[in-house]
Amino acid sequence: MYAIGIILPINPLSMANLSAQHIKTIKDAAKKLTGAKRRAFQAQVAIDYLNSKPHLAEKTFGWDRRTVALGLNELRTGFVCFDNFKARGNKKTEAKIPQLEIDIVALALAEPESQIDPKFQTLFKYTRITAKSMREALITQKGWAHEELPCEKSISNILNRLGFRLRRVQKAKPLKKVSETDAIFDNLNEINKASDLREDSLRISIDTKAKVDLCDSSRGGTSRCRKAVKADDHDMGLKDKLAPFGILNMMTGLFTIIFGVSFETSDFIVDCLERV
Repeated sequence: MYAIGIILPINPLSMANLSAQHIKTIKDAAKKLTGAKRRAFQAQVAIDYLNSKPHLAEKTFGWDRRTVALGLNELRTGFVCFDNFKARGNKKTEAKIPQLEIDIVALALAEPESQIDPKFQTLFKYTRITAKSMREALITQKGWAHEELPCEKSISNILNRLGFRLRRVQKAKPLKKVSETDAIFDNLNEINKASDLREDSLRISIDTKAKVDLCDSSRGGTSRCRKAVKADDHDMGLKDKLAPFGILNMMTGLFTIIFGVSFETSDFIVDCLERV
């Protein structure tokens, strides 16, 4: 019997001939790549210099043998595996502790701690409870220990992710009709009719507007002149103000404006009416 042997060509840069500088250069090149490109490079290095042996790649370059094996399979089959980086990292607190989410929702939905959007424009539930109060409620009402709960910032993030947003309470709740409403308006209509029949009756409409600062502010105005009028760029810290008060005669259409320096008090209104 005769033994048949096959002589393979010797790679001049085989594992035995890889110098320390070659190994350092290859490792540095691999660090500059990511994902499938890095696996393809590591697999090609294993094919060229290590006889396609993943364990030799791990021993020589410190690469994970499983990563090298995956790269070899990708080169062999032509199918590339895509990495799901979003699934990595630390999970959210409510995902790691599901009971915490259940207790937070139960406390946040408890009246009167939350309310729906008064205009029904969003599905968010507005809550008046703070992250600090929520953490204290979890301890006192749900029996959580202090060391079991995350910090206030994490509680705030959980509330936001669950749709509970901290919002200012809006004055959008209508007052209900009381039993005296109809009687009040009936009486008012009778008085108006009686006032219309009297010759000495006077009907006026009064109102006050926002105060006006006494300063050289531009207020967005224009002036027709040869040279532009200069004004202050800021009007902060001013103490002198004028309160405009308007009086309209409903019968004649005469309109009068009086400027006062006091607040819009009842005495100020009476003084303006007396001057007219």
